[in-house]
Amino acid sequence: MSEEKLYAVKNDEGKYLLMDSTPCWDDKAGTAIKRSARALGWAKIYGGHVVTLIEEPEKVVLTKEQAEIVEEAHDNKIPACHIANKSDDEELLMNAYVNGYTVAKEKRYLVELDGLVTTDNAQQYLTKKNGKWFACRRMPGMHQDFTDEELNKAPEWAQQLDREEVTDDAD
Repeated sequence: MSEEKLYAVKNDEGKYLLMDSTPCWDDKAGTAIKRSARALGWAKIYGGHVVTLIEEPEKVVLTKEQAEIVEEAHDNKIPACHIANKSDDEELLMNAYVNGYTVAKEKRYLVELDGLVTTDNAQQYLTKKNGKWFACRRMPGMHQDFTDEELNKAPEWAQQLDREEVTDDAD
């Protein structure tokens, strides 16, 4: 048993030893112990056996495309072969398959129209609505944060403009 692990004492009824002011058995909580020797001692005194507590592994962050490969692998008879055939990053995707994953948020960009302001000095930004591209001050509900893919489909003049990455804390 390694010192990096955590241990608990569990009885045959599935309850854990809770070492509070008065030791007792509880089915909802127990005391985690860093030293295996102490856990063994408590198990000897109070009954039960030592169990190792395992921390949940961190989920892997994947792109949308990588996530699709992992999802397809779940429906495949030989998931490892599916992943190996579809990606060069087998280790990452197998880790995601086993431990779970989250999909990275796609970067979004705000395009300031340099030098273009309203009569009350409000900065204008590239905006799209109903398939039309135009200038508009920053307004909630307006489509003004764009992905790379969206900007690559914008008119050529708009593709030449500087992009500022939008963070979650931006308005």
